[in-house]
Amino acid sequence: MYAIVDIETTGGHASGNGITEIAICIHNGKKVVDRYHTLINPHQNIPVYITALTGISNQMVSTAPGFEEVADEIFAYLNDAVFVAHNVNFDYSFLKHQLKNSGYELNVKKLCTVRLGRKIFPGLPSYSLGNFCRSMGIEIENRHRAQGDADATATLFSKMLQQEGAQVHIDKMLKKTSSEQWLPTYLDKEVIEALPNKPGVYYFHNAKGKIIYVGKAINIRKRVSSHFTHNDDGKRRQHFLRLVANITCQVCANELHALVLESTEIKRLWPKYNYSQKQPTQKFGLYSFEDGKGYIRLAIDKKKKHLKAHYYFNLLHEGLVMLIKMADQFELDKKLCYIDKSPITTKDIEFLEPPSHYNRKVNAALQALEAQLPSFALVDDAVETNKKLCMLVERGSFWGMGYIDATHQPTSIVRLKEILSPYADNDFIRNSIYSFVELNPDKKIPLPPQAEARG
Repeated sequence: MYAIVDIETTGGHASGNGITEIAICIHNGKKVVDRYHTLINPHQNIPVYITALTGISNQMVSTAPGFEEVADEIFAYLNDAVFVAHNVNFDYSFLKHQLKNSGYELNVKKLCTVRLGRKIFPGLPSYSLGNFCRSMGIEIENRHRAQGDADATATLFSKMLQQEGAQVHIDKMLKKTSSEQWLPTYLDKEVIEALPNKPGVYYFHNAKGKIIYVGKAINIRKRVSSHFTHNDDGKRRQHFLRLVANITCQVCANELHALVLESTEIKRLWPKYNYSQKQPTQKFGLYSFEDGKGYIRLAIDKKKKHLKAHYYFNLLHEGLVMLIKMADQFELDKKLCYIDKSPITTKDIEFLEPPSHYNRKVNAALQALEAQLPSFALVDDAVETNKKLCMLVERGSFWGMGYIDATHQPTSIVRLKEILSPYADNDFIRNSIYSFVELNPDKKIPLPPQAEARG
């Protein structure tokens, strides 16, 4: 038996919205043998745009039963049947969530008439319910209402069952090992099956090909599958279920490679459903200059396009903390370092050392900072046997990465820059590289500063 379901709701995801109407058509594989329908009071406001689409208003559902009052009836219809719907994961997520809140656990096989329709009637311009029915010559009465849409889906289902080979497709889709029951509506299972069991970065595309999410994984296929198999009725998963139409990936040498590439791609592509690592970062730098009285001044300022800094920071606070430590360690004047921003008075100048003495301390502080900023290559095995992954850190900052020949031993920053691709540096990437090196010191190759590496 098949329970063909359609619901109307107050919004797009189950955990934060309610059901306003439900219709169920019980189909025995030949015809509809029973029906169930009711309006439901969602106990929350129905947005105006939902009322405009469905015609269901707050007033209409004010005297309707709450879901908990009809949960036993709904569960009885669904529990021993195959759950069928157009875009099945949407309807199923709402009913599973609402039934669980009412004390019932719904665990039944699912069948999506969109996915089934694409197999039985391939090549149609659209498989939305309205367009699909139009292509099949089916008239929908009372569109965007649960009973009208459920009846149309049932008629569509009957037409599909009449086609040769339909039962074979259904049997395959209902197998426990089949991914057809949990994949997004417009994502072919062949896409998942083609993903590698290797580390890398993956990209979720919508129907127009736009990248809407970027993720990293130690095992790409396993991680991608988990997005759709985990029991999560929140807003984020619901959007994935509805929008993901294709998945592409880039295989990486290891987890660190994937982490760096993911961070870079999120900032480059700014995907809609990535929420972490999207905060814009304002780069700052530590600069020095000689003032009119001959003193070398240190200052943290926004990154200058045509002025080289001694060191760069993503956060102003990070730079100030480091500058304060330098001032304390080398006894630098905090007004000359702009840590104390009050005006320099004549009395302050009287107590200052002569510029020649003071500047020696500043230079010593900068030399100590330089010594703490290592330049090194991080080298690890790659997927290709004749290549190695190489990441370059220059003066404490991530410069870039790429692949080098397995026989190549990095000795020169200049040479590596000719081979590798530059990438933007940020705290997240830099800290990840340092953590990796701490755990894998054998993969770190120290490099002399660029000026000494020429020739």
